[in-house]
Amino acid sequence: QRQLVESGGGLVQPGGSLRLSCAASSSIFSGYTMAWHRQAPGQQRELIAAINVGGTTTYPESVKGRFTISRDTAKNTVYLQMNNLKAEDTAGYYCRAYYGTLNYWGQGTQVTVSS
Repeated sequence: QRQLVESGGGLVQPGGSLRLSCAASSSIFSGYTMAWHRQAPGQQRELIAAINVGGTTTYPESVKGRFTISRDTAKNTVYLQMNNLKAEDTAGYYCRAYYGTLNYWGQGTQVTVSS
């Protein structure tokens, strides 16, 4: 049983927007920090957004002001709203849930930014 299921990736033109969703099983959403990472070919996986149970968010400078992470407790879902997308945002995007030593990853969804 997959614990985290991402959706919403696809092809978008530069300057466009996408919203990614990550549906989590109820057993690993409540109490967990939820995050999005991305990995481009030949690059290391990097954290791009995180939100804890209190709603505090974290972003690296590369996406700050363009990406917004949010969580819907009623739906056990975390979202990543991505605006003003750039070619360098092209990557596989992965959802992650972590709490202490517990750590879960989704299988990823591809985002391609190209004209």
